[in-house]
Amino acid sequence: MAKILFLTDSAADIPKSLREELGIRVMPFPIAMGERELRDGEDFTPQEFYQALAEEPKIPTHAQLTAYQFQQCYEETWKAGYTDLIYTSINSEGSATYQNAVQARGEFFEDHPEARDAFSIRVIDSHTYTMCYGYPVAEGARMAAAGASVEIAAYIQDWVDHVRVLFVAFDLKFAKKSGRVSAAAAFVGEALGLKPIMTFENGASKVVTKVRGEKNVIPTILELAQKEREPGTPYLIIRAARPDQAELLTESCRQA
Repeated sequence: MAKILFLTDSAADIPKSLREELGIRVMPFPIAMGERELRDGEDFTPQEFYQALAEEPKIPTHAQLTAYQFQQCYEETWKAGYTDLIYTSINSEGSATYQNAVQARGEFFEDHPEARDAFSIRVIDSHTYTMCYGYPVAEGARMAAAGASVEIAAYIQDWVDHVRVLFVAFDLKFAKKSGRVSAAAAFVGEALGLKPIMTFENGASKVVTKVRGEKNVIPTILELAQKEREPGTPYLIIRAARPDQAELLTESCRQA
């Protein structure tokens, strides 16, 4: 019988209670906040992170997870008697973590050739962020608890290959801090009240459209989602520091 370890990183944003319930292992990213280095998901809450975004002169940055860390994890998992490890990673366009996990897999099997036929390591590039890839990891763990095995990695791969992300930046000052948007462009956008609605394509961010004013954001996102969503498939509402907008979007989705 397969014994599967579900592994992901802290950028998947799987709540701690859900990780513990489903036995999902999460590797925390080191986050630099000013002069402090903290572990994502362990040393601060999301609310504290949003506060740091607002207060710190520079955007907090994350360091990649190293091949050495992954090799250690693979060693521990193999010794613990697991038959399979499925790691679903942060977008490879935004971090070298995926490549490091792949490199560590090769090094592990070089050191342990006896494990090749008895221990499977699957590394999946999510091409996205947050619960957009945390969700299929949690669903995969539920599938395993119900007795599934070989089809789980295929399910996670299919999800990340087809998930469609729509998100909006209500405030451009963080994009300006990070250098992703010039100060001039941010000034013009804020002056006109423009809100970019964005997506990810092949791991890269792309502006789908721009709307003027907050009141037009949710109707536009809802219209795009209704056009593109396959009927009957699940959808997620993920929020950052705007619970008011999340509540409005949730209610709009219910009504639709």
